Amino acid sequence: MFKTWLPFEWIVALRFLREGRLQTIFIVVGVALGVAVIVFMSALMTGLQMNFIARVLSAQGHIQLLPPKEVTRPLRLGVHARPGEMEAAIVQAPLQRLKSIDQWQAVAEQIRAMPEVLVVSPMAGGSALVVRGIASRAITVAGIEPALYYRVVTLPTKITSGKAALSGSDILIGTELASDLGVTVGDKLRLTTANSAAAGGDTTLTIAGIFDLGNKGANQRSTFVALRTAQSLLGLPGGVTSLDVTVRDVYAAELVAQRITAATGVEADSWIKTNAELFTAIAAQSTSNNAIRFFVGLSVAFGIASVLAVVVVQKSREIGILRAMGISQGQVMRVFLLQGGLLALAGSVVGSALGAGVLTMWHRSVRTADGTPLFTLVLEPSLFLSVLAVATLTGLLAALAPARRAARLDPVVAIRG
Repeated sequence: MFKTWLPFEWIVALRFLREGRLQTIFIVVGVALGVAVIVFMSALMTGLQMNFIARVLSAQGHIQLLPPKEVTRPLRLGVHARPGEMEAAIVQAPLQRLKSIDQWQAVAEQIRAMPEVLVVSPMAGGSALVVRGIASRAITVAGIEPALYYRVVTLPTKITSGKAALSGSDILIGTELASDLGVTVGDKLRLTTANSAAAGGDTTLTIAGIFDLGNKGANQRSTFVALRTAQSLLGLPGGVTSLDVTVRDVYAAELVAQRITAATGVEADSWIKTNAELFTAIAAQSTSNNAIRFFVGLSVAFGIASVLAVVVVQKSREIGILRAMGISQGQVMRVFLLQGGLLALAGSVVGSALGAGVLTMWHRSVRTADGTPLFTLVLEPSLFLSVLAVATLTGLLAALAPARRAARLDPVVAIRG
């Protein structure tokens, strides 16, 4: 009943597809397999990249601001030096002292005003020695403001025992350090630094929580205390050694870091710069994924074009009769373009469902050593919409050459065969 409302081109295109059922099924299956590969690879790469980035940024901000390094300048010869006289100087790099970012409160406020920035968290960090009885370990102390830092690094989710709350007398330590020292939540540790005399002596802190950052080295060295506690321990009254920044778009972190350096004059290192090899690997994955999608799409296009070329040969007599009845070349072209678009659309719908189903089953079956999923499953609607659009466009382009050939058929020659 509904066919009476269809345009002429749709009626002819659907009839051609129905008459060549076997060819139609084969090409739809071929398109579906190609689209399934594209959906599977795209969602897999997206999930793996998000997992990599989440692991890298699980213990650091997107951008870190650091105080400028100390440099030495050699003494130059005076203006009254005699001709031919040469400078003889040995310049040694100075020892980098622990120092604060100059006027860090004003810098932090300036950065927070940027629309790309979400959080700015101050930190006072340095080296220390933790003592428990006759045992001692070298550690790094990070003084933080929990309300801000926990928005940069989700440390509370990594607590295995105790709590992430920090008062002036609390400390958070890693699981490896707790095992080495034989301590647990509620035990006390004595911390000392190289400038403990200037900082007011050693500090005794109570273990408030034990965390697991997923890295053995970090769990052995990293500790967290309140910002004021670290400032007192490290001899940095009111100062901070770094500012951790998170931005809205993690991939734009390097551009934001350059803007921050230009606006404030403070050195800003993004996670992209400090993890250049990882970012290069992610870019290489994206390139390989795009190459796979291109060649799969190309094979699908050739498949559709070859089938429609065969249809033109098979239906040449019918095309000739239609042309003799007054059908225009444009209508003939639209018939074959519709066939290409419908084949690609049907195959992309089936392929999208197939790719999503296979990826979901694979995601449920593949696990890491600790039983957690290997990657985060990401099936965004935009992925399927883009696949449907690109596949349909590919089908139309693939049908263009056969459609033009069909439209140019001479009616008399086509009817005579």
